[in-house]
Amino acid sequence: MVGKPGLDGHSNGAEQIAVRARDSGMDVTYDGIRMTPEQIVASAIDEDAHVIGLSILSGSHLPLVTEVVERLAKAGRGDIAVVAGGIIPDEDAEALKAKGVAAVYTPKDFELNRIMMDIVALADPEAKAA
Repeated sequence: MVGKPGLDGHSNGAEQIAVRARDSGMDVTYDGIRMTPEQIVASAIDEDAHVIGLSILSGSHLPLVTEVVERLAKAGRGDIAVVAGGIIPDEDAEALKAKGVAAVYTPKDFELNRIMMDIVALADPEAKAA
């Protein structure tokens, strides 16, 4: 699942990831921009997501991503991996990882095939490349 929490309306990166994931054979849910953490978690649970990718360019990544992780845990779905992408300083990336975020991607991480391989590994650690 790809989510755009908060008021950030810049969806190009999220849409590129969603399309590449779909083209890689993944079943992708993308409900659009300006979703609340509550809506994202509910959708991920409804869709039985394995991974949630959150794209945030507004600078509100710490509270929004943390809330998604906390809501997943409270719902008993801490097994759903969370990754975040956007304009995220290194120190904030480390703080997010300390809260349980599996990976953080920034504009310097532009190799979409590697990101897709990372997501596959999170969704199914036993998966092997064809």
